[in-house]
Amino acid sequence: MALKHIKLKIQSVKKTSTVTRAMEAVSAVKMRKAQERALGGRAYAAAALSILEKLAGTTEVKQHPFSQERPGHTALILVTSDKGLAGALNSAVIRRAEQEIRDRNLQKGEVVVFAMGKRGGEYFRSREYPGVTIHTNISDGVSESDALEVTRHILAIPEITKVLVIYQNFLSTFEQKPVVRQILPISPETIHQMVAGIVPAKGKYAGIGQGENWTPSTYSIEPDIETVVNELMPKLLNVAIFHALLEAKASEHSARMVAMKSATDKARDMVKELTRKFNKVRQAAITREVSEITSGIEAMK
Repeated sequence: MALKHIKLKIQSVKKTSTVTRAMEAVSAVKMRKAQERALGGRAYAAAALSILEKLAGTTEVKQHPFSQERPGHTALILVTSDKGLAGALNSAVIRRAEQEIRDRNLQKGEVVVFAMGKRGGEYFRSREYPGVTIHTNISDGVSESDALEVTRHILAIPEITKVLVIYQNFLSTFEQKPVVRQILPISPETIHQMVAGIVPAKGKYAGIGQGENWTPSTYSIEPDIETVVNELMPKLLNVAIFHALLEAKASEHSARMVAMKSATDKARDMVKELTRKFNKVRQAAITREVSEITSGIEAMK
């Protein structure tokens, strides 16, 4: 490789390194804010779902349509990002969704995909899944209204009898795990799993709900339990989707920061390697020129 080409490649890698370093810094700031929101929202999500868990054992909830196992379509709420450059963040969620479809022996016509993020939606749309709905440009300041649109859309389709939400659960800055949560039909077991998954193993928010009685309790409900349950169930389902969005945002920025840091480090290593190669080629060229000059002088003698 010529010296000029090596020099141009070094300059190109340095420019790329500048971009990745800037993206790493931006993602680090967004990551801290998203992590605080996700971790802070876990107490709210756990408390809200624990209400539903305690009510799940009542006769009214057991007879509610949301608690009944019925034949019909399965809705997949797939939470990915709109952008790439986040390592295996999106591909891991997509693979987890495909695995769930295979494990449940679902056909394309039995699956309705609600994609929160362009990456997941485009993937399933390109594979000709019918009725793929894509919600994009979800801001970092995720609100319950973002989830409410999806919740209302799902509840407006009577053919949907089962709802799964698939997203990256935030564990730490360097670790995220794709998970599947069943939010319909509702059962005490599925809600208990969701609450257990929300509570972190350690840290400020660890131990939420521990030591409490998680068995169904007796409530005095006004005006009547049917009215309250009909009003409460959609809102608590919306909380589950909202929680998934918060976790996914924290995971996205964490994964992107780590990916950009890795890219910056690799670019730095590549610059060092190319610089060594440049010096070797230049030294070889100088040695060759000196050798040619020496040979010419000897020939003139």
